[in-house]
Amino acid sequence: MMRFRLASTAPLALALSSALALAACSGPSKEEKAVATYCPSPFVVQDAQSLTRFKPGPGRDPRDIAFQAALTGTGVSCEAGRNKLEVTLKLRLSVDAGPSIAGGTTSVPYFVRLLNGGGVSEGQDFLATFKLSSASPRGASVEEIALTLPYNQPSDLGGYRVAVGLKPTQEELDYNRRAAARQ
Repeated sequence: MMRFRLASTAPLALALSSALALAACSGPSKEEKAVATYCPSPFVVQDAQSLTRFKPGPGRDPRDIAFQAALTGTGVSCEAGRNKLEVTLKLRLSVDAGPSIAGGTTSVPYFVRLLNGGGVSEGQDFLATFKLSSASPRGASVEEIALTLPYNQPSDLGGYRVAVGLKPTQEELDYNRRAAARQ
């Protein structure tokens, strides 16, 4: 069973500095070889790298845009433990207010899915929150999520892949596809 959690970077920095100190004293362990070989690189799902959200109502022209968000980058680091691989996933998100932004908090939905053997084995949806207004029209964040991947043999990790993306509604997805076709 894999678990998702938002993570703090302080324990990771301590663990990495300890691992580096130990690595200087000996050759790579079985776990370190597993990390180097099987740390899963995330990929962004097609059509899920951007999202345009409109204000409620029927209007769908540029004046009706509440915000536009983009998944601008991903990163990953891994640390092996006893029969588990600890994966720290980082997603860089940016958001721009549109002409119809309402004051208050803007929530941008995104997802993380763990694929194993071609299918989705687990996943979770998240919200990144921003305070946008006409006076403060831009926001950016780095969302950090910790995954724990269990294994019996290091080769068990070879089938894992991590899919990420923003989570548009069907209407927003259709808008993305139409906009991409015009370019």
